[in-house]
Amino acid sequence: MALGRRRLLIGFAGASGLTLAGCGWAREPAPPKPATIRFDPPPGAHDVGARSLGTITVSDGTLRSVEWIDETGRSLPGTSAPDHRTWTSAEPLGYGHTYTAKAVAHGETGDVTAATTCTTVRPQQILDVSLLSANLVELAENDTYGVGFVLVARFDEPVDPAVVESHLTVTTQPAVNGAWYWLDDQNAHWRPEHYHAPGTRITIAAELFGRALGHGRYGLRDQQVSVTIGPAHVAIADDDTKQIEVFDNGNLVRTMPTSMGMGGTTVVGGRAMSFWTRPGIYTVLDQKNPVIMDSSSYGLPTDSGLGYRTSINHAVRISHDGIFVHALAASMWAQGNTNVSHGCLNISPNDAGWFYDFVIPGDVVEVRNTGGDPLDIWQNGDWSIPWPDWLRGGAHG
Repeated sequence: MALGRRRLLIGFAGASGLTLAGCGWAREPAPPKPATIRFDPPPGAHDVGARSLGTITVSDGTLRSVEWIDETGRSLPGTSAPDHRTWTSAEPLGYGHTYTAKAVAHGETGDVTAATTCTTVRPQQILDVSLLSANLVELAENDTYGVGFVLVARFDEPVDPAVVESHLTVTTQPAVNGAWYWLDDQNAHWRPEHYHAPGTRITIAAELFGRALGHGRYGLRDQQVSVTIGPAHVAIADDDTKQIEVFDNGNLVRTMPTSMGMGGTTVVGGRAMSFWTRPGIYTVLDQKNPVIMDSSSYGLPTDSGLGYRTSINHAVRISHDGIFVHALAASMWAQGNTNVSHGCLNISPNDAGWFYDFVIPGDVVEVRNTGGDPLDIWQNGDWSIPWPDWLRGGAHG
């Protein structure tokens, strides 16, 4: 009896253990999860930034199809990730669009469809900027300039310098400290404290597309261009000696007698005309051979007694108001001893031909010890402004 009772108890215990084990593992199956679709910008968003991308993200499922269409019916191009859980537009959303987006995703419960609409910012005005050298020619990739290169950013409408300057980036290799100087609310110039080192690589980026520039204005586009600095060509014209010494990477390579501005002023039509070659640091703007020089272009009539209109060979322009280093055989008697020009630097035809072939835009021409007012920045006198004054000309100076 005792043995039978013991077996019976063991049997109950074993059965109970099996029953408990069975209760521990038995669970209700999880309900199927539907796919969820999220749009960015979110549904109903207004004034979305033009730089924004459209994105669709799926949780608990994968994308089957995407439509993202603007108000004209154009489809916004885009690509899905390899796992088909996200889709991203291949281009920014842009200005002034109304988008309707629709996505279908597949999850455990089958297909799910979601739709959205959004609008992007509509500018009151769109602004552009031209990236130029001091000669006001647009920069081209891999252009080469002299060590006096100055970057000019010219906006087609007035802007807020403090806002815009943060979207203008200049990087150099090797690195140097440079700064912007705002001539007015449409023109900004950039240069470092000292001349560029030969071989420097300068990259200018204007990231304006989609940027709010104040008063309902936005930027048209992003731009980037890189230029290179060539050899150090510096010409020093000294009125004390009436010679121009030309240096190539610090080495004197030519000395040229010159005749500069005769000095003095006259009033023509109520306007004061100066005949000085203003002292300061000029840079080469461009070269022409020949060039027609017409005094009436800067307000001095050709029939005024002091006016002229003549063809000049090998003319190197160094100011925006018509100062050239150029050939003039007729003044060779004065070159090296007497100033007889209206402001240009006359040199012999032989020297002028050599100088014309030697220089490139951005090369430096320093004029020393002459009379008259100092060279103004509007005339191409960026390097004549002392560095502390240049820094005060910045948006935050």
